[in-house]
Amino acid sequence: MSTVRPDAPEAAADSVSAEPAKRAVRPHVGRPAKTLTIEQKFEQLLKTVTANRPADDLDIIRKAWEFSLEHHAGQVRASGEPYVTHPLEVALVLADMKMDSTAIAAGLLHDAVEDTSVTTDEIYEKFGEQVAHIVEGVTKLDKIQFANREDQQAENIRKMLLAMVSDVRVVIIKLADRLHNMRTLEHLRPDRQVAIARETLDIYAPLAHRLGMGKLRGELEDYAFRYTDPVSYEHVSSELDKVRAEGEKFLNHVVKQLEERLQQHGITARVESRIKRLYSIQQKLAESGQLEQVYDLLAIRVITQTVQDCYAVFGLIHSMWQPVPGRIKDFIAMPRPNMYQSLHTTVIDGIHQFEVQIRTEEMHRVAEEGIAAHWKYKSGDAPVSAKDEQRLAWVRQLVDWQREMTDPNEFLSTLKIDLYPEEVYTFTPKGKVVVLPTDASPVDFAYSIHTEVGHTTTGAKVNGRMVPLRTKLKNGDIVEIFTQAGHTPSRDWLSFTKSSRARNKIKHWLTEHQRERAVEIGRKLLEREARKYKVSLNGFEDEDFIRVAGEYGLGGPPELMAGLGFGKYSARQVLNKLQPGSTMAAEPEVDAALPGAPGAMSDAVKKIYFGKGSESLQVEGHDDLLVYRARCCNPIRGEAIVGYVTRGKGVAVHARSCPNVQNLLYEADRRIQVEWSQPEAAADVTTYPVRLTILCDDRPGLLKEMTAIIAADNTNIRNMESKESDDGGAIVDFVVLTQDVRHLNKMVMDLRRVNGVREVQRVQKV
Repeated sequence: MSTVRPDAPEAAADSVSAEPAKRAVRPHVGRPAKTLTIEQKFEQLLKTVTANRPADDLDIIRKAWEFSLEHHAGQVRASGEPYVTHPLEVALVLADMKMDSTAIAAGLLHDAVEDTSVTTDEIYEKFGEQVAHIVEGVTKLDKIQFANREDQQAENIRKMLLAMVSDVRVVIIKLADRLHNMRTLEHLRPDRQVAIARETLDIYAPLAHRLGMGKLRGELEDYAFRYTDPVSYEHVSSELDKVRAEGEKFLNHVVKQLEERLQQHGITARVESRIKRLYSIQQKLAESGQLEQVYDLLAIRVITQTVQDCYAVFGLIHSMWQPVPGRIKDFIAMPRPNMYQSLHTTVIDGIHQFEVQIRTEEMHRVAEEGIAAHWKYKSGDAPVSAKDEQRLAWVRQLVDWQREMTDPNEFLSTLKIDLYPEEVYTFTPKGKVVVLPTDASPVDFAYSIHTEVGHTTTGAKVNGRMVPLRTKLKNGDIVEIFTQAGHTPSRDWLSFTKSSRARNKIKHWLTEHQRERAVEIGRKLLEREARKYKVSLNGFEDEDFIRVAGEYGLGGPPELMAGLGFGKYSARQVLNKLQPGSTMAAEPEVDAALPGAPGAMSDAVKKIYFGKGSESLQVEGHDDLLVYRARCCNPIRGEAIVGYVTRGKGVAVHARSCPNVQNLLYEADRRIQVEWSQPEAAADVTTYPVRLTILCDDRPGLLKEMTAIIAADNTNIRNMESKESDDGGAIVDFVVLTQDVRHLNKMVMDLRRVNGVREVQRVQKV
């Protein structure tokens, strides 16, 4: 079984080289593989900066290094190395990316404020405004107390993006910092390894992709893949080793053929080859299931001098090999949102399929380095180019949208959707290109034109025909939107809209208008209850309502009425508070905190028990609530969960990963924090039914092996069904009783190791 050390990921980027891809051990691209002392590494840093940017001032780098040495003295990393090796390695990554001396100095200082007694003001005094601004943007918000780790993560990323808008070097340094952390992740505890790797896959690798930094993105993904799914990592590595030798031999032959043909036609170009990265292969395997069906496992890249040569090579390729239908893409005429440009085609030579990418030198530089390429030939304070402005437009939009998001988890979900979109290219009737996420609807299209167009959308035509608003748009569709003044968004739109812009605008509108309606309903409920007990509301002053709202921790009477309308408080209870000492029968008190309101946390914690008690949930700030697990996602102990106050049914507890959560939680007032309580004794441990779908070969004895593994994991099987799959294999469904997420994950990993098992998936509904 082959493995790759964390300091040498196989095929670290989707980039290619003139030589066939090899599993070479190389600590850092662009630097010697031998071990260097700290002093030698710093000298190497200065040499790299001098070679890449001869005009840059090295004094600020030397000064930052001395400052870093002084203030990190005595600090040690988890690996046992002096802590100062980390900022130095980050600076080396930045130097390899040809960043300017200001960015490299900030890289050397990026942990000074966070991990030493140094302040941002000191950085400003010694190194100037630019360095101080970058360091402040990279520094985490560790000094602030957050309710949970998710809130802290969201706020750190939000802070980084805000700083990035004015200086993109903030995020480039953060990515370099994350890259070195991933290279040395083996020294941390397993749980920290998985958490950091998961965050890298969810946030940082997609961020590098959105900024066009393909090389960095590839290395981050491969490192993270090793820790998030070690079983699949080993499986893909093993499968790739089986075809590597033959693949390299074939690619060498193809490169030689193409170089000869290019020479015959007088086209100046260089030809490179590569075998696909491990993580990219895994992504494709999740769709196709077999390595043979990964069309771009083998690839060559042709880098030309001009755009005209790109199209000439494109025609030449198709004259040499048979193109595969549906695999031709022109990203030169229609660049991706991150400004990636290239011609793609997949061709077949006998039994081998391989992908061909054709681009110019400039396109190649932008594809590999993305926004970091801006600093290669310019000074650090040069204005941002038009392409980089376009690339950053989505960040500015996100910063605008985040002002409307009070929930950190909603912000993170929106960010994840927006970071890694698969695009579909559509057109207005006048021919303007509108890029949308895959499976976007006409409603997404309408909101991309203007918010008011989206709000007032009543219908749409696609390619001249009237279609439902939930229609999925395809590449090349011409979309015409119909609007009507006074028309308003529908909550149902959230079930089919895909773009962050549309979803955020719809949620914001619904939240505002839902609150207005709740205020009106709350006022009517209070009036009806007052008539029932013959109490005149006219006898109370505004100060009385303000006092009662204050007792609930609310801002004023409107918030109090909204709480009544949402069913958070009873009208009789509010009347009791308005008229202390009354003879009305008082209902049980509900804590004064309003879920979702800023600062509305109660010290009272009530354990709600059902079943044997092992499924108890701690519900902050509320008594006597009925709590139940939502059937749509069937959360089990150990999963991140969120509560949603339903009307008349109590609190529904969803897994945070549940697709319905985003549609439900736009009403912040109905959200409540919930957490799993700990079983008081081993006997209290209760099991949860979970459905597992296993895709496998159809061979004798396989079912016996799988049931034996489930039994060995101390798990009971409640139900089992099997059927033949379309490809001649088998699909087996088990409903098993599991104790928690850790127990389930171990069982899944054990099942994946069975010979003949292709995939094990958890089905949310049981």
